[in-house]
Amino acid sequence: MDTISLNDIHRCCLCEIAIAQQHCDVCHVYLCKICVGKHISDEYYNHQIVPFEQRLRTLVYEKCELHSNEACELRCQSCDLVVCELCAASHKSKGHEIITLESIYEKKKTDIKKDFKELQTIISPTYTAIAKELKNQIDNLDEGYEKLATAISKNGKEWHRSIDIVINKMKKEVIEMKKKHKEVLEEDLLKIKQKECLIQQNLTTLSQLEKCNVVSEIMNYDSRNKKFNKRPPRVHISFPKFHPERVKMEHIYKMFGSLTPFHTNTSYGKSCIAKKLESLHRELIDLPKVIHKIHTESENLRSISFITKEEIWTSSASAGEIKCFDYDGNCRDRISTKSGEWPHDIAVAPDGNLVYIDGKLHNVNKVVDGQIDEIIKLPKWIPSNLCFITSGDLLVVFVDHLGIRSKLVRYKRSMKKQTIQFDQKRNPLYSGKKNMKYIVENRNNDICLADFDAGAVVVVNQAGNLRFRYSGNHGKSFKPFGIATNSQSQILTADGYNQCIHIVDQDGQFLRYIEDVRNPFGLCVDEHDNLFVTEYFKGDVKVIQYLMEVN
Repeated sequence: MDTISLNDIHRCCLCEIAIAQQHCDVCHVYLCKICVGKHISDEYYNHQIVPFEQRLRTLVYEKCELHSNEACELRCQSCDLVVCELCAASHKSKGHEIITLESIYEKKKTDIKKDFKELQTIISPTYTAIAKELKNQIDNLDEGYEKLATAISKNGKEWHRSIDIVINKMKKEVIEMKKKHKEVLEEDLLKIKQKECLIQQNLTTLSQLEKCNVVSEIMNYDSRNKKFNKRPPRVHISFPKFHPERVKMEHIYKMFGSLTPFHTNTSYGKSCIAKKLESLHRELIDLPKVIHKIHTESENLRSISFITKEEIWTSSASAGEIKCFDYDGNCRDRISTKSGEWPHDIAVAPDGNLVYIDGKLHNVNKVVDGQIDEIIKLPKWIPSNLCFITSGDLLVVFVDHLGIRSKLVRYKRSMKKQTIQFDQKRNPLYSGKKNMKYIVENRNNDICLADFDAGAVVVVNQAGNLRFRYSGNHGKSFKPFGIATNSQSQILTADGYNQCIHIVDQDGQFLRYIEDVRNPFGLCVDEHDNLFVTEYFKGDVKVIQYLMEVN
């Protein structure tokens, strides 16, 4: 038999004796049946008495300042004001758009439930797992540093007693390094714990808001999940190493060896939600469908980069600016290129800053706080397209100024790290002409390049060795435009001339077409693998669902 605690029993707020059976959703007062009449006998006529089990389901609106007996249940979108029915009439006469607050309220409630679920089931557990990992590293410090000290001692026994002072000195260095190592990990752990605390506080607030029916409080809610969703920077520390040497006695300290300090490397991973969604298995559906459209009003729409539903960057070949839209098609930001020429390609760096190729200056630029800085320029080579990969490195496709050769260069913080240009037989991997060569990294770390002039998608592995070329499947001329990959390691390529999207697997085997597109150009996918396609002439972005989750 279920037991009911005293805390679960609510007494009538008027008599303070009887158990509450009714509730006034306007006044937030618990009432017994006898006291209901007394409560509604005051001059205030707008009481909402409901059974106790159905409390807080009646929406409470603010009173109109102009019409005291009217509630503000509507919103004028044009004036950004909440209004009553009487006020709405005058706004409608001016052609203003009027919507109900209830619709906004329901959407906000849905967002609150979604945020609560994300925090509780994905984001919070991710932080907990990171904190556990850091704690394990701290717990294992003794074992690792004991091995290091043992190695030093073993080497020291082979030496004369005259070098004992050197051994003791180096052991002290180990102890100090261990102390600093621990301090770095504990500092990182503290930051994670602080974030966990903030998440728990936000969970509590969201839990309260879920039960709240006060419109003003719900309207004031502003999601913080975007802030928490970005995975925290990780500090990766390698153990120092001892390197023994055999040299002359006069250089005894140098002879004995040296300690390599631990190396600290901060990595920026994908968002907590993106990492979770990547593990899901999805299959192609029979009939891909357009689930949304974004009207950019841009001519010759080309590149697109999806970050979140509030941050979708696009660029066109008809304007020297890059635009940021939200999912509803509102333009949130505009960035003009330094030269005024249209950008050849765009990407967003792991730190959230926009990077683009200037079509006139032939360089790669980064936009930080509105300031445009050149980060890469290669004499006699023209950058064509670019993308960032999971390691945080930047891939840039270059064509020489004569239009004869092309190559792919990998950069780490503007420093050249790798060049991919030839196959194993020293034949060029890519065509040398100056047309577009969109590029993307696959989930298996393959690098996929859509070579328009070669009429092929060229795929190489991480080392730059050719894996395969995909040259189309329908027997028609194949000229690939934009390219993207999804969580299943499938490769999607825009075939603008044949009005379709090709989908192949990670080994180049054709899977299917997506055909409900007109002049497709740029491609990208969101965290749910929905495909975003720019339509070159119409200036629209189509969002297409072509995969479904399989349990």
